[in-house]
Amino acid sequence: MTKALLTIHVLAAIIAIGPVTLAASMFPAAARCAAESGADRDRAVVSTLHRLCRVYAGIGIVVPAFGFATASAMHVLGDGWVMVSIALTVAAAAVLGLMILPGQAAALIPENLTGPAPLRVEQRTVSQLAMYTGVFNVLWVIVTILMIVRPGSTTGA
Repeated sequence: MTKALLTIHVLAAIIAIGPVTLAASMFPAAARCAAESGADRDRAVVSTLHRLCRVYAGIGIVVPAFGFATASAMHVLGDGWVMVSIALTVAAAAVLGLMILPGQAAALIPENLTGPAPLRVEQRTVSQLAMYTGVFNVLWVIVTILMIVRPGSTTGA
């Protein structure tokens, strides 16, 4: 049972977190491009990247759910590396849900997506989104390292 839970946890992390990190990382540059060009295609790209972030953020809830189940089945739920991973996952979710997604949505207000005028995106907003996305990505890198190295484990890893 533990192997099945771990498999689902890892696959969910790859399938859900990977697209969010990629789409969120691409969003600031795509928003700049759309603001400069004003092309409908560039606006559609920005809108699609935001939709990808929203959808995969929702799917990403599976990752900690199966992480908890896996840690419980392995009897490591109270280990320090798991507790730190949980805290960092909560922090990453907060950055995504409170900073990145609202920032993207603000850049996509309806008047920015319709009409012939170029997308209006403030440089400060795009820079902040890039920074928040970097923080989000670094948090996931640290969680991934903790999942692989598992400090204090007896597996020899």
